[in-house]
Amino acid sequence: MWYYDKKLEYPVMIRKPDPRMAKYIITQYGGPDGELAASLRYLSQRFHMPTKETQAVLNDIGTEEMAHLEMVGTMVRQLTKGVTPDAIEKAGLGAYYSDHDGAVYPVNASGVPFTAAYIQSKGDVIADLVEDLAAEQKARATYEFLLSLADDPDVKDPLRFLREREVVHFQRFGEALRTVQEVMGAKKYY
Repeated sequence: MWYYDKKLEYPVMIRKPDPRMAKYIITQYGGPDGELAASLRYLSQRFHMPTKETQAVLNDIGTEEMAHLEMVGTMVRQLTKGVTPDAIEKAGLGAYYSDHDGAVYPVNASGVPFTAAYIQSKGDVIADLVEDLAAEQKARATYEFLLSLADDPDVKDPLRFLREREVVHFQRFGEALRTVQEVMGAKKYY
């Protein structure tokens, strides 16, 4: 069942455009450690999880990552809205602008488009959950790097929220891994 509350999970209200910061933040939209890759990874992996509980964890986190994708896209849009092409070019987004104007498109901070190669669904539940733990830590680290580049409190606030959610997801995947190891150990499956 799918329910969509038509508001952001956490408010994004950036008042001052900053295309330089948008260039960096967009990596969490379409980069290898970003929200789109995480969502697709978890929603793909959930099908082969051995318990309803672990399937639910991957489903819940995968759909929450979509909410984070919406937040990041909103941040990028607010940081670039109304900015002149000159300012866009000075911020290093000229090539992006020439292909996408003001649209939000999944790329990393260097402009490399999103690819399905960023996601993994191995079929080995232990390997996949360990991959998920690492993915959450990489996303947390990226949010910390972005926070160190930001100086606007309106930008830092949602970045902090997103970083905190990565920590919570890491904890939930740790719990799921322990559950799976217990179930697999009881069945003598390695």
